[in-house]
Amino acid sequence: MKRYPGVDLHRNCFTVCTRTEGGQEALRSWSIHELHRFARAVRSTDEVAVEATGNTRLFCEGLRERGCRLAVVDPRQFEVISRSVKKTDTHDAKVLAEFLAKGLLPEVRMKDGIQARIASLTQTRDKLVKLRTILKNKINNLLAARGILIRKESLASEKGLVGVLRAPVEDLERVELEILVEQIRHLNESIEKVEAVLREQGPKLPGWKNLTSIKGIGDTGASILLSTIGKIEDFADEGKLAAYFGIVPRVSNSNETERSGRITKRGCKLGRTALVQCSLIAMRYSPYLRAYYERIAARRGTGKAIIALARKFLGIIYKTLKNDWVFEDFPNFVLVKT
Repeated sequence: MKRYPGVDLHRNCFTVCTRTEGGQEALRSWSIHELHRFARAVRSTDEVAVEATGNTRLFCEGLRERGCRLAVVDPRQFEVISRSVKKTDTHDAKVLAEFLAKGLLPEVRMKDGIQARIASLTQTRDKLVKLRTILKNKINNLLAARGILIRKESLASEKGLVGVLRAPVEDLERVELEILVEQIRHLNESIEKVEAVLREQGPKLPGWKNLTSIKGIGDTGASILLSTIGKIEDFADEGKLAAYFGIVPRVSNSNETERSGRITKRGCKLGRTALVQCSLIAMRYSPYLRAYYERIAARRGTGKAIIALARKFLGIIYKTLKNDWVFEDFPNFVLVKT
């Protein structure tokens, strides 16, 4: 008889509700250190559902050799649990098991090996860059309060940071500026260290040579995009990839009325941001992309044109990876001869 274990996973323990095809349920709680014992009790015919959390990868790796199907659930889309008035480990496990048996769980893709590690590294870089931006804004606000106006871009260089320390301010403000500058310098070093690792490890990603042959996609952009996409074979067409990036419009149907709204923004925000940035850079070199952008901008405005450009560029990325293209001259769509 087929079984559907639903797993409510925590950092140090997990609760399992095993539901059978007949509707019977069995509950049990385990310590995370007992994962190997739980794995031995799992059958190859089982379908196991678990929410995507910090240690979901550890849990999935512990069950991988059992040959069972693993359904990793996106908690943001599965609101039956998040909005439940009854929030217990047992209840959550039961709900997962029930919806798994009915085939109604919104699943997420779990990447393996180098893709998962580089995805984590690019996310760390993104957090460091955002923190650095916060500190730079704080410096700008402190100086502006004293009537000292500087260009934000100047804080990107060591010369600009030294200039901040020479600003005519009161003693307390000077201490604050010194601390902020010190932290920015430390973040600069950390970001450079992360980017050095990405430059070293990025070429190990499948599709690296293909994407970096597209003028507009650099080392960091390629690392983010490839680690977001994972296996291109997982996507039947470019529309599926666009939906995964959250760069397709929301559609609302009611009777004979159909409306399209803003993009869904589902999926990886970092990947979507990198896609938009790379498409804007590629447009500078590609007459085809520039003409497309300008045509949309003239009719619908720059905001919609940027999204349309990113969608068009994602289609190029999809075809490049799917067909194993390597460009010799991207602006003129000339491929390397093989």
